[in-house]
Formats: sequence, C-alpha cells, structure tokens
Amino acid sequence: MIRSVMPIAATLAALATTALSAAQLKPDLETYFRQNIGLSEDQLSAIRSGQSVTKTLPPRTPGEVFLFGAIYIQAASESYVQLTRDVERLRELPSYLALGVFAEPPQFSHLNGFSFDKEDIQALRDCRPGDCQIQMPASSIEELHRSINWSAENVNEQVNQFLQKTAVQRLLAYQQVGNEALGVYNDKHDPIEVQRQFAFMLGYDAALPEHLPDFYHYLLAYPRAKPPSVEDTFYWAKVKFGLKPTLRVVQVVIMRGKPASPIAYAIAEKQLYASHYFETALDLSYCVRGGDDPSHPGFYLIKILGSEQAGLTGLKGSIIRKTAVGRSASSLRDALTTIRDTLEGNHQ
Repeated sequence: MIRSVMPIAATLAALATTALSAAQLKPDLETYFRQNIGLSEDQLSAIRSGQSVTKTLPPRTPGEVFLFGAIYIQAASESYVQLTRDVERLRELPSYLALGVFAEPPQFSHLNGFSFDKEDIQALRDCRPGDCQIQMPASSIEELHRSINWSAENVNEQVNQFLQKTAVQRLLAYQQVGNEALGVYNDKHDPIEVQRQFAFMLGYDAALPEHLPDFYHYLLAYPRAKPPSVEDTFYWAKVKFGLKPTLRVVQVVIMRGKPASPIAYAIAEKQLYASHYFETALDLSYCVRGGDDPSHPGFYLIKILGSEQAGLTGLKGSIIRKTAVGRSASSLRDALTTIRDTLEGNHQ
C-alpha cells in the first residue's frame, strides 16, 4: 500500500454549523467532495448509499502520492477509534509480518521481531552514503561499519542488535525534540531531509481544516503544543510491500473533536522511519458526524493518505507509479468496505 495522503480541505470548516445524515449529504460536505476532491455525481451517489469511494489526488512532485477515500458507516465513531487501537487485529492481517507497541519509555525489549532479512543485511555490507539499498542517515551508515564485524558468524545478530538499539535511540530523541530528530536519509545521491519533507507534505495546497489548527500544529511541533484532547502511541511493524519486507516506526496521534465540531475524531499515523520505499508518509482519518439521533448513530469516515516515495520518476518510474497507485486505491477501497462491514456488524 502506498502510505499515505493528506488533510481535508479548508472547505470542511463550514461543517461546524451543519449536521450530517446518512441518507443525504449536506451542502457543505457535498461542496467539499465536488470542488476539492473532484468527485462525480456517481461517486457522490455511491457515498450516499454507503459504498466506498476512492480517488487519486494531484501530486506536486513526481514522488508524491495522495489518495482520498470516503464511506458512510452506520455505527458510533468511537467504534472506529477502538478498531484502530486493536493491535491483535493488525497482527492477523497478511500484510503484517510482525508488529509491536512501544511502552513508555521505549526500550530495547519492545523490538523483538524488528529485524532485517538476510538480503538486507548483505546489502548493508556494501552500503555507503549516497549508495545504499536501505534508507539510513549517513551517521548511521558510518557507525554501522565501525560497529559490525562482518566476518563473524553472528553478523546477522550483530546487525539486528545495532538496528534495534538505533531505533530506540532515535525514537527517544524524537520524543525529546520532535521532527528535528528524524534526520536525513543519505542512501540516495540526493539527501532527503525528513523534517522538511514532512512539513512540505502538511502544506498540501487544499488541505487543513480551519477548525483543527491545534491538531496540525501538534504534528509539526511535537512534543510541544500538545492539545488536552490528544493521545500518542508508538508502534513498529514489519510489513509486506513491493519486492521486500519493510520495517517501519509509526506514531499514532488521536484527537477527540469538540462537541460542536463536525469532526468527532481526527487520527494521524505519522511515519518516523521506513527501511524501504517510503521517504515520508502520513495517514489521516476523520470521523465526521453523521446524525443527531443517538439511537441511529452514523459517521462519514474520510481517509487521506499521503507519501513521498523514491523510484517514481522517469519512464520506468511512471509505469511503477501507475501500477502501485492503482493497487493502493483498490486496497483503500476494500479496506473502507471491510471497516464498514466490521463496525456495522458489531453495532447490530
């Protein structure tokens, strides 16, 4: 899956004074879907009838990918938040090879299973700044070569212990100073400054709802400026993607909306590290209130997934992009339908 997409457009701010219903889209939400996302009448009708709809949003750079998805769910929005916290459910998904949640504070023992495969370890032997098959800062590449005895029988164990130690150190640093600790990837010819790229992603042209400024400011200013209605968790995962498994470290930020806000919850999954493919990634989910009748709860689940990825330029890259984006949109559509079926089944 291509991770990632982006904030809801500023048009959603007008929803603060508008109630939504399952049977009919209210004018401000419909305007957002039409003007900011560019949905067709058929797509609007599909959302009205409870079907999932996805759309690829225009990128600003060749490596940028944004996906939009929406569906109406006849259940309480709190049930979706509970679903996102269900780690055991994630572990059962075929795309997850391993997954673990960091306790507070993060420790080395939380990373059992967070490990490179033999192919990646072999690639690290020849890894150099500007020429490496693994996404890493130059400082980590240099320290790796100083720390590992490549002729030892336990070289794989050495590399993975180094990986786990580095992951904990970088996460602790992130919890202290925020995005500054995300560093610079030096695996390619052109270094990637993750902090700057992440800020660029959050600046997507038609993005941020005006009534959620604290949420977006916190994503940029973390650990400063934490709103009282926000909670953070951190997890790591080893996932199937592309041609090789990818290790990821992710921060989950959940914010409960104010009672008068159209958005009951806003959830961000912010990638702090990925060993392959994703230079930067951000998944945003919005639970938009659907009705006022507590006996018939419902909400619109809107997902914006954004990422910056390597290898999507040139003729070959454009072909890869078309295939990957198409598959990702299909996966998002299926995921939304599965979420709907799960939550509505639990609600009955």
